[in-house]
Amino acid sequence: EETGSVTREPLQTQGDSAAGAAGGSPHLHALPGSPPSRARGPARHSQPRAMMKTLSSGNCTFSVPAKNSYRMVVLGASRVGKSSIVSRFLNGRFEDQYTPTIEDFHRKVYNIRGDMYQLDILDTSGNHPFPAMRRLSILTGDVFILVFSLDSRESFDEVKRLQKQILEVKSCLKNKTKEAAELPMVICGNKNDHGELCRQVPTTEAELLVSGDENCAYFEVSAKKNTNVDEMFYVLFSMAKLPHEMSPALHRKISVQYGEAFHPRPFCMRRMKEVDAYGMVSPFARRPSVNSDLKYIKAKVLREGQARERDKCTIQ
Repeated sequence: EETGSVTREPLQTQGDSAAGAAGGSPHLHALPGSPPSRARGPARHSQPRAMMKTLSSGNCTFSVPAKNSYRMVVLGASRVGKSSIVSRFLNGRFEDQYTPTIEDFHRKVYNIRGDMYQLDILDTSGNHPFPAMRRLSILTGDVFILVFSLDSRESFDEVKRLQKQILEVKSCLKNKTKEAAELPMVICGNKNDHGELCRQVPTTEAELLVSGDENCAYFEVSAKKNTNVDEMFYVLFSMAKLPHEMSPALHRKISVQYGEAFHPRPFCMRRMKEVDAYGMVSPFARRPSVNSDLKYIKAKVLREGQARERDKCTIQ
């Protein structure tokens, strides 16, 4: 649903999300224990630049400042474990069965010491059948994870191409917008649990990709064994100057039925007063439309607004 705003689309209403799911969106997953979705009438917006979203049956509302809204883009060849790393980040699980990814979109909302943050995660396809879509994903990304498999030289070569493309695309955008924004990026060698006999990419060679760049780091991880995954996200968010508590091990994970914990009212916070940070995955999030992303980039290029001055996303 378009609102005429040039910013990224915020959370949709449940009714809109249900309609989107019925229309064939293949990547909507409800959290375990989530209350059933209820049909609602057409969404009504009192302001043209904000959209409302019901997260629980209680009277709980909270808002995410636009300047605290970020997008993380995960790129890499097929079968290297991109979706497994995202799954570890979102819910701490690993799926043995491989399912090819076309493009998955996830959203996580945080309350960190009373401040709201929103992180959109774009898990991209490994075979990139639409080069223009990949370029748009890079243009709209704020932080990047480039994944290759330590037992695949071809996937490492793909990461080198991706890193070069990201730097070129972002450099072009930076020149047009006169932005001084940094480019936080982690290069991730997955499947280090396979052992040295299977390794095709030496550590020293991979480290050359990040040498001399303080905004780029290299990690060897295992999504299957959950090795170094939390540390990787901690460093990535530190380079992006985001709260450390956004990394998986440093906040309490709650499901949508406990969304009232995000409410600023004191009695809602008492139950978790010993915790300074918690995060909640939105089970109804849909990827913003291509048109919205194009408008967002166009606004930056035409200087219609400052890069980080995005409209407030109000969530109910």
